Amino acid sequence: MERVRTATVVGVVGAAGGVGASTHAALLARRLSRSTSTVLVDLDRGGGGLDVVVGVDVVALLPRWGACAVLSGDRTRSAPVDAGVRLDVLHALACEVGALVLDLDRAGVVDGDAPLAACDAVVVVARPDLRSVAGTLALRPRLHAAGTRCGLVVQGAAGLGAADLAEASGLEVWHLGRADRALAARAERVGPGGRGRAARTADTVVRRLGLTA
Repeated sequence: MERVRTATVVGVVGAAGGVGASTHAALLARRLSRSTSTVLVDLDRGGGGLDVVVGVDVVALLPRWGACAVLSGDRTRSAPVDAGVRLDVLHALACEVGALVLDLDRAGVVDGDAPLAACDAVVVVARPDLRSVAGTLALRPRLHAAGTRCGLVVQGAAGLGAADLAEASGLEVWHLGRADRALAARAERVGPGGRGRAARTADTVVRRLGLTA
């Protein structure tokens, strides 16, 4: 009998490099882990592979960041993970936990290799500038083809407004706020947690998606 998926799956991808997508994915997963078993999955193709055994004990074998389990790539391997293996692992996890947060590889999304169809929602992390708009436009065909609910989370110094970003990118703006300037220093000491602006952004996204946390 095929096992039934129980997890809400949220993908996170950056509109451009260095916009903080991985940090947002981590904070979103940590926020969700307050109310449901959650796994943060690193799908960056440059990170290596997923050397785990598919089965009911997958979650118990994973390292943990507080209440959140973390599945990261084996960075000593150069060969990419077979797409079928990756999907099997994600399906196994989705049958065991309440939420999966996927730190998606931007190039994988553009090339059509990312598991967008498995996501209930995709968060595109951006800055309020034209570079991020251009990057979002490159992602949009794949996002629309997957038919997955998606929106922009924009953080940064004053620039384009929410209406301009929505019109230019073709995506709804789920959050628009200033960057968390203290995040880098805080992450060096205790990791990207705490109660700063970035953590509050994750709270906003959880509420926007209708997820209890």
